[in-house]
Amino acid sequence: MTVEAVVYAAGGVTTYDDIDAAKAAAGTTWVRLFDPTPDELERVASVYGLHPLTVEDVQKDVRPKVEEFDDHTFVLVKAARLASGDTSFRGELLTNPIGLFLGADWLVTYATGNCTAVERTWRFVRTEDDRVLQRGPDFTAYRIIDAVVDDYFGALDDVEDRLEYVEDTVLDETEADVLTEINDARRELLALRKLLWPTRDAIGALSRGDPPQVHAETEKYYRDVYDHLVQQVDLVETYRDLAAGARDIYLNTLSMSTNEVMKKLTVVATIVLPLTLVVGVFGMNFTDTPWNMPELAWPYAYPAVMLGMGLVSLILLWYFRRESWL
Repeated sequence: MTVEAVVYAAGGVTTYDDIDAAKAAAGTTWVRLFDPTPDELERVASVYGLHPLTVEDVQKDVRPKVEEFDDHTFVLVKAARLASGDTSFRGELLTNPIGLFLGADWLVTYATGNCTAVERTWRFVRTEDDRVLQRGPDFTAYRIIDAVVDDYFGALDDVEDRLEYVEDTVLDETEADVLTEINDARRELLALRKLLWPTRDAIGALSRGDPPQVHAETEKYYRDVYDHLVQQVDLVETYRDLAAGARDIYLNTLSMSTNEVMKKLTVVATIVLPLTLVVGVFGMNFTDTPWNMPELAWPYAYPAVMLGMGLVSLILLWYFRRESWL
């Protein structure tokens, strides 16, 4: 069922199939939209007077925000989860918009896809504690937003685990997998930063009680959510610094490894160079000319040249080892 409604009155929670009847009933109403059809969304918007622009916003990928209207306040937050698969990056942050429309005695929520925050709160109201609605639609909206924000810690924990792995391996390994882990973490942190900053600003407006639909006794709950978001923003900035530092360490380690290889190749080339010169000179083999090399007729010429080349190699090896190049 994509459109459901419950009303809390003195006798408890009553379920309604007709949203008109739910609105007319005495008590606090919660209308829950889950993957509604365009006609269902339009119907609810018409009954509760939802602004067309806010209805459009919940269906698009816009920033979290708070907007005030004459008779209700619109709050847009985003549920986030990590996913990986054939069509997504490892650890890609996927978001689903959650729209909350706060009226004087009613709440309309819009959600799509895998939105556990709304589902948990809905089940809690229906089966465990119907008094959540008794405290007003602003408190019910707080419970949903608090669940959404708490889920952000799961993504941050994943980033922390990834950075711990990188810190343990970056000094010892220069494999491409390490750089991939760093880039995955940086991409995930960037997505979290784009999500958390506007969410913090939106919840800040609710924690100050700017919308008239947020009562004074509920502001302290929104301030608690705001504190969590401040903590999460600080963690994101800290992790971004750690990821940048890990990338620099990786690149420096890779550069040092390359330098070591180049040093060894330079040693080999330096040893081979004089030997190449010697064999090149003695390989000309000019004969029957007054300018030919007299050593060509010497019976010990070959062993003498080989011995000289061996001595040159040993001297160079001794020198490079003394200079700690080997």
